Amino acid sequence: MTTSVAAPRIPATAAGLRRLYFVRFVFAAVWAAVTLPLAGHLDPVTVTLLVIYPLFDVAAAVADIRASRATGSPAPLYVNVAVSLLAAVGLAVAGTSGVPAVLRVWGAWAVVAGLVQLIVAVPRRRLGGQWPMILSGGISVLAGASFVAAASADDPALAGAIGYAVPGAVFFLVSAVRLGRAARAGASPARA
Repeated sequence: MTTSVAAPRIPATAAGLRRLYFVRFVFAAVWAAVTLPLAGHLDPVTVTLLVIYPLFDVAAAVADIRASRATGSPAPLYVNVAVSLLAAVGLAVAGTSGVPAVLRVWGAWAVVAGLVQLIVAVPRRRLGGQWPMILSGGISVLAGASFVAAASADDPALAGAIGYAVPGAVFFLVSAVRLGRAARAGASPARA
């Protein structure tokens, strides 16, 4: 009888991702609660909070790479690190140009980050808890496109872009809960 070398590693990877997803849930929920009331003003505090979000995404991608090392870190996560760093810099610069510029940068980042999330989550279905991540990635792509389009509106607003963190937080929470099963009992191939 042969056993897969990766099989014992799946519960460890699932446990690491579960912890990461809980942290991402808490961060996104708190960030949205703090940032949404400031959405009407593009001042240095708001710009700083906007820059912090993709920087946190960088840290989360690095933690994801480490958590999934045993089963093979998905290469697109390295792309996510680079794109999120560029988004942070872009938001800092765009913050000096106004809301439309911020929406364009935020939207472009949401599209690319959503595509990366899809590319990473689909093969991870064997770990369990990935359907919320797949849905989140798809929604991120659509939301990002809507932010870019909203930049051309007569009176563009940041509230929608900032509010985008709330459903993301919920998806991370649902994935974390579902990954708990895989972390405890090992992942079954069809679970998501």
